[in-house]
Amino acid sequence: MTEPRFQETPPWIAALQVVSVAAIWVFVIGISIWIIHLMRLSQTLHDVPSASVGISIVAIPVFLTGASVLTYVFVGLRRGATPSTAEGRGEGRGAEQE
Repeated sequence: MTEPRFQETPPWIAALQVVSVAAIWVFVIGISIWIIHLMRLSQTLHDVPSASVGISIVAIPVFLTGASVLTYVFVGLRRGATPSTAEGRGEGRGAEQE
């Protein structure tokens, strides 16, 4: 079987990918700060914080989990795409046991 040929990713595409992952984290952190601000504001205005607390209990972990999974996938794909790593071709951990 022949080895797959890896094409070098142009630097501008790699830069756009890194910028998109960074933008995801800026978005998630910004929304988390905004939700926390709304909770504090409802406390300052002596409002019932039930809705803001309920939304924040669900929204903040969901956004953080989503951004973490996307970052994990991005890093994993970047590691597997380089021809110098053996893991991307199935020759990594455990291959010497066969």
